[in-house]
Amino acid sequence: MYRLYYNPGSANLAPHMLLKELGVPHELVLVDQPGGGHLRPEYLKLNPNGRIPTLIDGDLVLYETAAICLHLVDRHPGAGFAPAVGTNERAEFYKWLFYLANTLHAELITYFYPHRLTDDAAATAQVKTHAEARVGAMLDLIEEHLAKRGGGYLLGERFSAADPYLFMLSRWTRMMDNPARNRPRLSRFQQTMLARPAVKAAFDAEGLGEPFV
Repeated sequence: MYRLYYNPGSANLAPHMLLKELGVPHELVLVDQPGGGHLRPEYLKLNPNGRIPTLIDGDLVLYETAAICLHLVDRHPGAGFAPAVGTNERAEFYKWLFYLANTLHAELITYFYPHRLTDDAAATAQVKTHAEARVGAMLDLIEEHLAKRGGGYLLGERFSAADPYLFMLSRWTRMMDNPARNRPRLSRFQQTMLARPAVKAAFDAEGLGEPFV
């Protein structure tokens, strides 16, 4: 049985939705992030970065959201949540997964935690404003890709493990001035994801309510 350490709605949501899609036994372990649970010694022994999520798979302790998603794909190849290794389609899958992890996710962290980049309290708002603008440009790029690719998912008609990641990050923009839902293809993508039973099950398990996106 997998064990996923989580905080509701945090970066654990993508692998959590993937676990639900796979239909495999798993246990959720709540980490009280607002209360500093992610910095307690018992959690730092698992994830010395003090970040969420962490996945336990037998003797394996794994962190980093994209790494967890790729591990689940490799553990369950029969589910078909990634194209075959060595194909152009697999390379496309890697491209989007790492774009989400290294580019969009990283910029969203700057948006949510601008104080990490400056000791000047007055500059914090400016850092956040610039981050939001860069996030908007990234969402525009994804919107354009979805329009060209068609099919509703990042890889077209095919659902992949990159889609829960995109859905999680797009959901995080819901309080921005120009959230993902303002873009027609991304809005359709979000509604398609919300209609998946596994997504609803993950939201219910984490106690996530409106506004979903």
